[in-house]
Amino acid sequence: MPIAELFTASIRTLAVGSYSPAQIEAWAPQPPDLAGWRERLQGRTTLIATISSDLAGFLSYEDDGHIDLLYTAPAHARCGVASALYDAVQARLAAVGVAVLFTEASLIAEPFFSRQGFRIVEAQSVTRGGQVFQRYAMAKRLGAQNHDAAPAARR
Repeated sequence: MPIAELFTASIRTLAVGSYSPAQIEAWAPQPPDLAGWRERLQGRTTLIATISSDLAGFLSYEDDGHIDLLYTAPAHARCGVASALYDAVQARLAAVGVAVLFTEASLIAEPFFSRQGFRIVEAQSVTRGGQVFQRYAMAKRLGAQNHDAAPAARR
């Protein structure tokens, strides 16, 4: 599954400075759990970005405004891929009347979402594969200032 492969490569390359080797292994195990990926993507819309027929990134979201997954391939990181995907999803969700976008951002994703106008609702600790991770529940009100109007974060 190309999306799982991109996710794994992204975590194992781009997250190295922010997470321990044990955390990276727990977050992006080799080989990826393909059944788990199929289940996670079910019920979500996933946009993909390609550059010269290479999968450059993907963003999965839900109709309620939840941005679940946003990852870029290491070779295409910091080249505008995530921004293009995010802009497309924000436009889609705004067009159908979604008022608030929300996500759970990793330490490396938080600056990106902050640049897009998201605000931290709360710091969270979650456990994956026996490792504890810090992340941020973040939200952005569309069409208005972001004033503490965020849905409950996903656990």
